[in-house]
Amino acid sequence: MFAKGQTVISLVEQLAPKYLAVPDDRIGLQLGSLQKEIKRVLVALDVNDEVVEEAIKVQADLIVAHHAIIFRPLKSLNTDQPVGKLYEKLIKHDIAVYITHTNLDAAEGGINDWMAEAIGIESGSALEATYTEQLYKLVVFVPKTHHQQVLDAVLGAGAGHIGKYSHCSFNVEGTGTFLPGEGTSPVIGQVGRVEKVDEVRVETIVPAQARSRVVQAMIKAHPYEEVAYDLYHVELQGKAFGLGRVGKLKQSMTLREYVNVVKQGLDVNQVRVVGDLDKTIKKAAVLGGSGSRYVSKAQFKGADVIVTGDIDYHTAHDALMAGMTIIDPGHNTEKIMKSKLAEWLGEKLSDQRYETEVLASEINTEPFVFM
Repeated sequence: MFAKGQTVISLVEQLAPKYLAVPDDRIGLQLGSLQKEIKRVLVALDVNDEVVEEAIKVQADLIVAHHAIIFRPLKSLNTDQPVGKLYEKLIKHDIAVYITHTNLDAAEGGINDWMAEAIGIESGSALEATYTEQLYKLVVFVPKTHHQQVLDAVLGAGAGHIGKYSHCSFNVEGTGTFLPGEGTSPVIGQVGRVEKVDEVRVETIVPAQARSRVVQAMIKAHPYEEVAYDLYHVELQGKAFGLGRVGKLKQSMTLREYVNVVKQGLDVNQVRVVGDLDKTIKKAAVLGGSGSRYVSKAQFKGADVIVTGDIDYHTAHDALMAGMTIIDPGHNTEKIMKSKLAEWLGEKLSDQRYETEVLASEINTEPFVFM
C-alpha cells in the first residue's frame, strides 16, 4: 500500500513542525496536490530544471525540498519564461512540491543538528532561539481504580516533559463527590444519590501543540461520563528551538586542522577562512545557509569559530577586528538534508508498512564553479 500525500507530509512535519518556521517563510505545499497516492518521493535541496527532470526520470509523485520555488506572489504564469516552464513541467507530470525550510533548520534532529554532528560539535544548543514552547498545566481527577490507566494515556500522548525528563507528574489521593442527575449513566454510583469516591488528583505539564491530543487521550482512558479536569496556561517556558548550533568540539585543534574537518564532514573541496589559522578552536558554531548576521552572536556565546555560508566582505573585516574566526563552506552545504531526510522519512514510512519509496536527489545544485 502506498501512502497518501497528506500522510507523507504529516510525517515530515513530525520532524519539522510548521510552527518552528520563522515568520513569513515560504514553506508548505507550493505546487500540486497531496490528495493522491505517493509511490515515490524525491528529496532535494533546490528545485531547478535538472531536479525536475530527475523527478520525471525516477517517476516521483512528490518533491520535498528545502528552498522554495515560489518566493513572492505571482503576477503571471508565462510558460515561455524559464520559471513558468518549470511550473508547467511539474504540473504536466503531476509532481507536487512541498517546502520545509527554516522549520527543518530549527527542528531538533534537523539540518543544523546534522551539520553540527558532521563537524564534531557535541551537545549543541541553538545559536539563536526563534521559538519557545508554551506550556499548560493539566489537572484531572481520576478514581483510584483507573489512575494508572489515565496517567499512562496522558503521558503517552505527549504530556509530562520537563527539560530532558519525561513522565513527570504529581499525584495526590483524596475524596471526590458528585451527584448524578436525571439522564446520566454513571459508571460509579446511582442517579439522585451523592457519591463519595476515592480519587487521585493528577497534575502534569502539557506543551501547547499537544493539548488536543493529550485531552483526547485522557477522556478516552477515563471511566467517567463527565471528566473533571482543568487546563491552564503557566508562565514556565518550555523547550527552546532555533537556528544554528553552538557547542564544544570533541577535541580541541587549530583552525587549520578544523578546516579539514569541516571540508570532510560537509563534503566540500574548498572553503573561505577568516582569522588566524593557528588559533586553537575548542568551541564552534554552525548555521546552515546564510549566516553573516550571526557571527557576533556566535562570538558572544563563546564560540571560537562559526561555520556558515555567504559571508560578505565587511562582515569578514568586522570579525577580524573582533578576533573572531569564520569558515565559509558555502550555502550549498545544506545538501546534507537530502540523504538525511530521505533516510529518516523512508524509515518512518516503512515502519507504518507503506511501500512508498524515498530517494535523495543526486543533482548538484551548487550554482558556483570554483576555478
